[in-house]
Amino acid sequence: MGHRASPRPYSVVVPELIAAGHEVLGLVRSDAAATAVTAAGGTPLRGDLTDLDSLRAGAAQADGVINLAFSNDWDNLEQGIDEEARAVHTLAAALAGSGKPFVHAGLTPMMPGHTSTEDDPDTTDGPVGGRGRTSDAVLTLADQGIRSSVVRLPRSVHQRGSQYGFCSVLIAAAQKTGVSAYVGDGTQRWPAVNRLDAAALFRIALEDAAPGTVLHAVADEGDTMRTLAEAIGGVLAMPVESVPPERFGVIGRVFALDMPSSSALTRERFGWQPTHPSLIDNLAAGDYPALG
Repeated sequence: MGHRASPRPYSVVVPELIAAGHEVLGLVRSDAAATAVTAAGGTPLRGDLTDLDSLRAGAAQADGVINLAFSNDWDNLEQGIDEEARAVHTLAAALAGSGKPFVHAGLTPMMPGHTSTEDDPDTTDGPVGGRGRTSDAVLTLADQGIRSSVVRLPRSVHQRGSQYGFCSVLIAAAQKTGVSAYVGDGTQRWPAVNRLDAAALFRIALEDAAPGTVLHAVADEGDTMRTLAEAIGGVLAMPVESVPPERFGVIGRVFALDMPSSSALTRERFGWQPTHPSLIDNLAAGDYPALG
């Protein structure tokens, strides 16, 4: 019998774990999500990130926990960060002293002047600094008898036809305005990973990561924002233009930053090798979701 992993994995993580022989208990908020978890071979558990009792119940039943949930509501970013922190605190209390694995989805850090690595500290200031502080807290759980690890995700976790991470914001803005936009001169670099490749790394972390380990789920170290906007503009047949960061609201401040990242240490330590299409390939293929 494999680990039970909770809460609410991405749809691609559930089949990844089940294919490796694990049982999955997936936290779900809706009937549709429950159906998807069941169809993938998992068992749904009703609740959400703010329902702390459901988190405690899931952790009590689990042999290990993968936390992938975040609101991604950029209009209420601080609220989402606070909810994530409370959820992590609740799960940590439930797992303390158990020796069970706890894998948390963090963010690759922004290190001005160089490409970030697994050895760099989390970004703990700026608009998303709270998420970095939460990741730091997860790593310290190694001192509380928890095999904690953080899989840092790049800003664009993508899969053709469904989602593109930060590039989903660019696609939606282009569909709305008729212009494919980038911020500033567009030379700032964004790392990326295909969702299917990221799913494999979460499984690897659950199975093999030592307490306090940082892993980087990075396939593409950094495409320039202008290159990404040009790919979107090419598919949508619209002009590509520079805009001020304010055009994208609070997240525009992050869009203006250079944030390349490497996964060389993760590949060396764990044998992880991304094999699925790159972000540029998926953008160039089109098949974008319709503006909702």
